[in-house]
Amino acid sequence: MTEPPTPYILCCSSFKYGNKKNHELHRVLVLCTNENVSTIQGNGLMGKITGSRAIVQCLKEEGVQTIFGYPGGAVIDLYDALMDSTDIEHVLVRHEQGAVHAADAFARVTGEVGVALLTSGPGATNGVTGIATAYLDSIPLVVLTGQVPRALIGNDAFQEVDIVGITRPCTKHNYLVSKPEDLVPVLREAFHVAKTGRPGPVLVDLPKDILATLIDYPQIAPIKLDSYQPNYKPHQGQITKACKLLMQAKKPVLYVGGGVILSNSHKELSALAEKLQIPVTMTLMGLGAFPGSHDLSMGMLGMHGSYTANMAVAESDLLIAVGARFDDRVTGKLEDFASKAKIIHVDIDPTSISKNVKVDVPIVADCLAALTAINDWLEKCPEEEIAERRDAHKPWIDTVHNWTKEHPMRYNSNGSEIKPQFVVETIDRLTKGEAIITTEVGQNQMWAAQFYKFNHPRHFVTSGGLGTMGFGLPAAIGAQMAFPDKIVIDIAGDGSIQMNIQELATARQNNCNVKIVILNNGYLGMVRQWQELFYDKRYASTVMDVAPDFVKLAEAYGAVGLRATKKEEVESVLAEGLATDNVVIMEFLVAPEEGVYPMVPAGKANTEMLLV
Repeated sequence: MTEPPTPYILCCSSFKYGNKKNHELHRVLVLCTNENVSTIQGNGLMGKITGSRAIVQCLKEEGVQTIFGYPGGAVIDLYDALMDSTDIEHVLVRHEQGAVHAADAFARVTGEVGVALLTSGPGATNGVTGIATAYLDSIPLVVLTGQVPRALIGNDAFQEVDIVGITRPCTKHNYLVSKPEDLVPVLREAFHVAKTGRPGPVLVDLPKDILATLIDYPQIAPIKLDSYQPNYKPHQGQITKACKLLMQAKKPVLYVGGGVILSNSHKELSALAEKLQIPVTMTLMGLGAFPGSHDLSMGMLGMHGSYTANMAVAESDLLIAVGARFDDRVTGKLEDFASKAKIIHVDIDPTSISKNVKVDVPIVADCLAALTAINDWLEKCPEEEIAERRDAHKPWIDTVHNWTKEHPMRYNSNGSEIKPQFVVETIDRLTKGEAIITTEVGQNQMWAAQFYKFNHPRHFVTSGGLGTMGFGLPAAIGAQMAFPDKIVIDIAGDGSIQMNIQELATARQNNCNVKIVILNNGYLGMVRQWQELFYDKRYASTVMDVAPDFVKLAEAYGAVGLRATKKEEVESVLAEGLATDNVVIMEFLVAPEEGVYPMVPAGKANTEMLLV
């Protein structure tokens, strides 16, 4: 590369937007600086690189290999810099919401920080639903958004929006980079905040002029945030209190949430459950933290939880909550939730403890550290005492198993109609429980949670806290990009699948052979179920009178479309779809008014379940 003429450098340092001549000078500068750093240093620029190239370098430094995004004018310089990177794969989505959902799922299945890149204005606001989804489920994300040049901020410039202000309530933290020298330190800090403590999404807003400014790339330095010091280690006194209660309890229950998965403490959890023979129930976000097919597993609890789990919590004398937040969908009527039990609560977020339910032994710590400490304490107990505890729990385990025998997860399988539960059971059998399952939101989500046995963590990807329709398809793409050799299935409804159906193009463009199972009942099913039970079957705006031909729609995108209209066609359609080397939509015309049961009506105790 020849040395760039000095006049170009001087002119571009005072570059003004909207000036055609200076735009050409700016283009030359970008071309000159889009070479590697050592070449630039050799040309007398003292190691200076553009903000865009610094961001790419910082992403590499953080180990980022895949990002999801959609370009625009405010981030065009950053996209240009990404063109020169062979280490980072950019996945072009068809809508910014899809980018954030895909990055979210990538983070959920890998345990790494997901990254999304959005342009300013509508690009950034289109991502807000995805950011809020990640926030409520504590998923580590870094979302990079473009912003108008600093000189135009506050002037209602084209595609200007205060995305920092908009996302303040639904991010763990967010930043507007105001100085070029702050760019890399802020990015490093963003990754640190996103993945430490209780994880969450962090947004970094990037003014366009900073992306073009030449900066010195700073050396890596320890990140010190005086106001942010998450506590990982449990207080030993609280561990001792908890363990003494464990050694006294006759009817203990482990209540497990997504924190166990996020902290990678599933093995320690299983060790505790098996050592003392404690039955385990999981939240929606906790499914897979304990093997669903295990003899001690009671499945999910709460509004659509199993009869066994809800009864066990109600009758327990000790509830050990690990990485769960006592969400209203779990607790039902608060005053009746675990009313007979002492409660131990392990959570890294101190604000979650005793927020909804008063606990007896709070343990503010990382779940892995806390469970390890509990297991270490129990290891020091004489084996005869541990054996005595296991024996003391046998009547309780027998009671739990009897509940399961009397009230298993069931549905009326008589008749020729396709039951959605049967479809999910068949998926479970054909995949041997080894697939990564994403879902949309609604009945499809609950049937997936109830009838697929999740034996591994990070294999169930769903929007829990926000309940975001349209999540499943872009999430499946994110999961498949992370694990291209795994089977990834989006279990969807005919309503929610249409919210981000355009991401079929993303899947096809990236050879991302996700499988989409549509349980088509012709309704917005979950709302319809409530209308059936509590509104005299007045199906206000829940009937999907007009729907696409999903088989033809798949074909229009270059994917494969299959359909089953009879019960006996279910297995063959699933087998063909799973074996097809392409994106596949499998549509099942299921019983239109099938409901999700058990169901706890709003305001009722979890023991007041409506059963099939």
